[in-house]
Amino acid sequence: MADAPDFYSSCAEVLSVCQSSKDDLVALLDPETGFAPRIRQICRDQLAELEQNASGGVTQGELDALRMEANTWGLLQALMPARKTEPEPMPHPRTLLSENPYIPTSTLAQAIMNSSPLLSELVVVREWLHETAPPPQFPEVTTGYWKFTKHSVMQSLRTGSGPRDGLVKEMDPDAVNREDRRALAADDAGSEKSLTQALYSFVRAGRLDEAVELCRKAHQPWRAASIRGSLLFQWRALANEPRDEDAMEDEDDAEGWQGNPRRTLWKSTCTRAALNPSLPDPERTLYAALAPCPQTSVILKSACRTWEDHLWAQISILCEEKQSSEVFRLGGGFWERGLSMVYEGVPEILPAAEDAEEEEWEKEATGTLETLSSAQVEDGPPADNAFHVSQLHIILDKTEPLLEGFANGLQEGHYDPSSSEYPTMTRFFAHLCLYLQMIDVPVPPLATQVILEAYLQVLEAAGQRDLIAMYAGALGDNAVERYAMFLTSLELSADIEERRLALTRARDHGLDINRVAIVTAERTIEKAFQLLPPLRGPLPSTIALQPAPSGLELLLLRSIEWTIYLEDTYDTALEQATVILRYFLGSGRVHLARTLLDMLPPELASIGEPEDRAVEYLHYRQFFNVWEILERVTECQSLEVSVMNKDTRAAWLKDYKDLIDQAHEMIIKLLTLDWMIFDSNTGDRRQHELTRIRQIYVPELIIRLHMMLFSSRDHVPGRVTLLSDPNLKSALQLASIVADARYKLYDDFAAQDGRKLSDYLGAVRQAILVGLEGGGSDPFRVLRS
Repeated sequence: MADAPDFYSSCAEVLSVCQSSKDDLVALLDPETGFAPRIRQICRDQLAELEQNASGGVTQGELDALRMEANTWGLLQALMPARKTEPEPMPHPRTLLSENPYIPTSTLAQAIMNSSPLLSELVVVREWLHETAPPPQFPEVTTGYWKFTKHSVMQSLRTGSGPRDGLVKEMDPDAVNREDRRALAADDAGSEKSLTQALYSFVRAGRLDEAVELCRKAHQPWRAASIRGSLLFQWRALANEPRDEDAMEDEDDAEGWQGNPRRTLWKSTCTRAALNPSLPDPERTLYAALAPCPQTSVILKSACRTWEDHLWAQISILCEEKQSSEVFRLGGGFWERGLSMVYEGVPEILPAAEDAEEEEWEKEATGTLETLSSAQVEDGPPADNAFHVSQLHIILDKTEPLLEGFANGLQEGHYDPSSSEYPTMTRFFAHLCLYLQMIDVPVPPLATQVILEAYLQVLEAAGQRDLIAMYAGALGDNAVERYAMFLTSLELSADIEERRLALTRARDHGLDINRVAIVTAERTIEKAFQLLPPLRGPLPSTIALQPAPSGLELLLLRSIEWTIYLEDTYDTALEQATVILRYFLGSGRVHLARTLLDMLPPELASIGEPEDRAVEYLHYRQFFNVWEILERVTECQSLEVSVMNKDTRAAWLKDYKDLIDQAHEMIIKLLTLDWMIFDSNTGDRRQHELTRIRQIYVPELIIRLHMMLFSSRDHVPGRVTLLSDPNLKSALQLASIVADARYKLYDDFAAQDGRKLSDYLGAVRQAILVGLEGGGSDPFRVLRS
């Protein structure tokens, strides 16, 4: 199942809102508008939508994962507020009982719960399990008490023939449990079993009032009384509790009390019933659920089918036993022991001993709950499901080991990214990390990084580019590197405006946009250079037809976009531009190099530091000015046609001569100003690349200039003889510059695979021979004329 795009964005919206109020703990833990309940509601809405559109190919496992995620957020909301806020000071149960031995059992039980943080949390977890329990079963409506059995009994009384074989003779509730082991009519037996199972499902869901009402509708008020026996005894008049004077008294207040004042007796009766093998299994299970205890745990757990059932059974036993043992340790009070407790008072227990007992119980309870990690279940996801593991760790307040365990599983490949549940699990753990951070619960940094990285990959796979910056920003010191990694992954799929927008999001989510831009450009350049061929081997030809740019070359070219958006990164853009220009020119890719230069903002030319880099950039600009004028000369030369009128030819000759003169001047200036020569004896990569560039383009410019001057000798306006041809003279003078030891241009012809010095000398020889065409034997006559 691929989560809907609005699901991701809805979670991100909640995160954004809550992060804006991350210093307001009350708001983050609000039961309605806090982080956890909002995410839970998003999961519930998504689950409802998927269940409504069940034909969309959604599996039961995917629905279970989403349901468990929603339930886990509900568990977090139930537990975290109490863990993160200081409880109000409450009187100790010993103090209450000492002051008032007639205190109702419910008030004493509440005080016992308040004095034990773990017990308080287990009670909260039990309420959460009630809330998330499956909907209770509703049996078929009956029209009377044992209708079919009653008809049989009445028939036997009327006829005097005695009861049918095997059927009960009486109609009281214990009729089926007598020694003669008679049974109900088949239909009534089925209804009885269905009712008992339904009552258990209501008890499992914590809906006792509805269970009582169901008993009354089934014409079994005695069952209703049995279920109400689980209620603790209350009597506000004896509880010393503050009361709202404006509130109207309810029916129970008018009667004075409610609940069961003899609950210990009731509990022992339920226990005996649950352990009675003569009773039907559903009956025994119901009594075990009403009064859970270690003695009946086997009976109760036999009815547990899901992992949540096992958790509920174990927590119910722990809570019931803790309450009972504490009441017993305090003497029981009047309602448990009668007047003897009033006369004897509350037993004295040293605080140290009391703390030791509490610590021992917490250790025992924790160990018992930990065994649920291997519980065998019949229905639903197993105990080792990621959400069940999460719920158990949250209950045990072990979120750090939980996050570390999931992160280790991600790193070791225990979770399949292609599985349908993977996005749900990863999303949950990512938001769990962020939620715990917001409410100041310690989280392991490395595990958090691994989990958020995994969720970023889920977002990328889902096409949620707009959300990457928000979640990358939560990586702390690694946020810039991770978001830059994402921007690098865009490669050529995003145009320049999309890149600009993606970069701007970094600032919106608190990232250093300048660092993001620089790191992204660096990672892109590194990626391109890892795959592009290195600058070595034969020198490329600049006159051969160039192929279209490859994807890697375009990636390298466009890497400069990241650092030219912002003026603050222009220094880095200049540094990176020189690196890329060296590669393109060293590869003979003049067009790509010029495209890069055209992309750069003009402000880069005003950067003067460091000097070597600034001068190198100036040299590139000079080179392309020269290259452009050479192209203009070629274009102008191609405009000559055989049929031209006098004025047109004169205009063309003037343009042609001006361009040649301009090209000549610019090339001579470039060749005599130590172009691409910098003081460096380190033999580093940059120096090697600059030397390669000179070996490619210095010979090329010399030969092109010579050929341009030589081939234009017939077009010089006002030329009388060859001896007066200024272009031929300039071509021969160029040889003197090439041979000049001050410039050492001849060294740039040294490469065996580039333009050779012999090629140039051959062209000079041809020019000298042309100069001798007018007669004479002095080869330098053209230079002296």
